[in-house]
Amino acid sequence: MLIKEYRICMPLTVEEYRIGQLYMISKHSCEQSGGGEGVEVIKNESDTHPQHGPGQLTEKRIYLNSKLPSWAKAFVPRLFYVTEKAWNFYPYTITEYSVSFLPKFSIRIETRFENNNGNNDNVFEDTPTPAENVSFLDILSDPIPEKHYKESEDLGHWQSSKTGRGPLEKGWRDDHKPIMCSYKRVQCSFEVYGFQTRTEEFIHKNIRDILLVGHRQAVAWIDEWHGLNLEEVREYERAMQEKTNSKVKSNNTGPPAASRPAFSRSISATDERSLKKMGVTTAATSDPSLSSVPQSPMRLNSTPE
Repeated sequence: MLIKEYRICMPLTVEEYRIGQLYMISKHSCEQSGGGEGVEVIKNESDTHPQHGPGQLTEKRIYLNSKLPSWAKAFVPRLFYVTEKAWNFYPYTITEYSVSFLPKFSIRIETRFENNNGNNDNVFEDTPTPAENVSFLDILSDPIPEKHYKESEDLGHWQSSKTGRGPLEKGWRDDHKPIMCSYKRVQCSFEVYGFQTRTEEFIHKNIRDILLVGHRQAVAWIDEWHGLNLEEVREYERAMQEKTNSKVKSNNTGPPAASRPAFSRSISATDERSLKKMGVTTAATSDPSLSSVPQSPMRLNSTPE
């Protein structure tokens, strides 16, 4: 199991980002969906945590077969999706990822948002992450995949007409006001001999890219969401979910989402033999109704964001 903590600062306040995060996730999911791939929202409802209070539970299916590396496609079924369950008890969130036919695969992300520049070394108030496993991601200067680069989202050129913020300059984390930090503790596990290290490193690389792109967009799009209240951004979220679900279902050659069979039935005989050779036992998709809130702290019992 590979555990890393990512710290991503933004020129926002924690209260502002509560709106910006919901807006960014909804818009980004819609942009990345289409032709049968992308993010399909299955559930989005209110929930309550005994420690963190009221919040929101969201369950999604992420279809991304074409985005897998060639070595992974060799043993992944054609109808492939990842289940994401997210509990948003802002400013604390939990996100877990699971794959029905790979019970030994799991990702869990704990996030806490604070109004500082990433200087809290025990933000989760349990066991501090070793310094060598902590990475600061700079939304201004850290490289992102070329396919995700847009000049309008380059924060070195960005200027907000609503807030007067921007552009960011080198060393901005040291003196920018306001400033907040998104602390993310990512636990990744793929306990299959011969694939573990390679897969876990691949997952962390992709999580890093996703975090950089998403947080850059939240800042770059500030003039689109700044000034919205929670009710207004939830309405935007509902509208975008309908649009996103429609885009995912378009050109999808498989059965509709409501009637998709469990993966144990969709894997070919060749796929199943390959998985068994790696020590993986296939399993049916878990009942989404059994989605109780994980107790905190919890360690990888299912699975970015």
